[in-house]
This record gives sequence, C-alpha cells and structure tokens, in this order.
Amino acid sequence: MLSQSILSYSDSLNTKKLMTVVGVESVGTIGSLVALNSIWYEQYPKVSFHSFNDNSEWLQLDKAGHVLSAYFIGHAGIEAMNWAGVEERKAIWIGGGVGVVYLTGLEILDGYSSGWGFSKGDMIANGIGMGVLVTQELVWKEQRIQIKFSAHHTNYARFRPELLGSNGFQRLLKDYNGQTYWLSVNLKSFLFKEKKFPAWLNIAFGYSANEMISGSVGSYNNCSINSWCNGLERYRQWYFSFDIDLTKISVKHPLLKTIFGTFGFVKIPAPTLEYSKNRIQLKGFYF
Repeated sequence: MLSQSILSYSDSLNTKKLMTVVGVESVGTIGSLVALNSIWYEQYPKVSFHSFNDNSEWLQLDKAGHVLSAYFIGHAGIEAMNWAGVEERKAIWIGGGVGVVYLTGLEILDGYSSGWGFSKGDMIANGIGMGVLVTQELVWKEQRIQIKFSAHHTNYARFRPELLGSNGFQRLLKDYNGQTYWLSVNLKSFLFKEKKFPAWLNIAFGYSANEMISGSVGSYNNCSINSWCNGLERYRQWYFSFDIDLTKISVKHPLLKTIFGTFGFVKIPAPTLEYSKNRIQLKGFYF
C-alpha cells in the first residue's frame, strides 16, 4: 500500500468509484491525445507509421523523462485503484500500467509524424518506470526508492528557443540542460527500520547533462550565435544529495496532505555534490 495518500481508500470494491476512475482516466487520456494531435503534431506532415532510433540523443535525458513519467502516472493510477477498493494486486498491476498505456498512445502519434517516429528506446524506458513502481509495491508494499525530478533555467535556451523553450514554463520542460532525474532512497526503510531515525530523510542520486543545444552531436544546431555555440561540448553530470520523502511526513490538514501528495515527485532543493569532467564540486543549493 502506498504511504500517505491524498485519497481515502475503500475497504472493498466500490463500483461507482471504479466507474468514476475509468471514466476520468478514459476521458483524460483520449482528450489529451486528441489535443496533442491537433496542437503539437499538426505542424508536421502525417506519414506512414515508422520507427526511429533516438537512443543516443540528449545523452539519454529524454529517456529518463519517460521513466519518470511512467512511474509518476502509474503511481497516480494505483492511488485511483485503491480509492475505488480494487483488490491490492490488481490495483498494482492495472493502476501501475496506466502510465505505460498513456505513453504508448503518445509513441503511436510519434510514429505517424514526420517530425518523430515510434521509439523502441522510449518504450523500454516506459517499462522501466512501471517496473520500478510495481516491483516495490509487490515486494515492499511501499516506495522505498522514488524517482524524482528537479529543474532550473539555463542560458542555453536563448540560443535555440524554438527547441529548448521560449518562455519560463517551456524551458523547464524542454531544456534538458536544466533537468535532473533522481533516485531518492529512504534510509530508515533500508538501514534503520527498527531504530529511531527520521522516517522522512532520504539520500538521492541524480543524473543530468550539460551544453546540449541539439539532440545529438553533429546534428543541425541552428544556433543564434554560432561563435558561442561552436565551443560547446556536451557532458554528463552525476549528483549526490539529501532529500525529503514527503509521504513519510504525517499531516492531517487536507491542504498540506494534497500538496505533499501532488508534489512528492519533486526533489527537495539541498546542498549537493556534483561529479563531472573528472572533478567534484559542492553546490550549496541545487534544484
């Protein structure tokens, strides 16, 4: 069973609640895919279904995004199944698979677009996200290792705003240089289960990359200031930090409970060690 929830679980199957879950998820999935098809994909010509290999692009930050998305959406799916009183193992498998089902729909749209293609690498990443979620629920009945996300603005977006984002919100979503993906590990669950130790304290291992203004090396950059962009050399970054597991903080106030449940996938800013380019540096505050 997931830790602190923003929903009140039913003790037995509640058909009305289940129909509500199915209805909301169906409308939300179909509606968002139709909207994306008209807003995002219409600018690219439709072609016959095809696949492409993008596994080397963005130093795999886009694949990390798929892992997180499948994990987070699946997490919400399990919550919804538990709320409806679905039997535990069924709730885990059905709810946990919601993310993969939704993201598969996006991949199919990609497959018919000349701008993209169906990516097997994306599908594998989706499966990993679901696997991390479902395995922990089946084995431990809790998420001892959470997949989390943090992001900040970088200077790279101004050199390629059409690709990395032209406003604040777009830059957080599209500029991989500012994104970090984390595995946040709960210490008490592994090392101090029988001892007095803060249940909310986690250690987190992060991955990011920098100096990327195109998907892959050698691709057309279309940089607004070529003299500056020519000096870029993409590289990986590895992080170690502390984190807070919001699901382990017991709160009764409905608003706080909702906030903690909704934003539990966000890595809490904290002092962080970064390893990149064969050196270690300390960041006093990293997000």
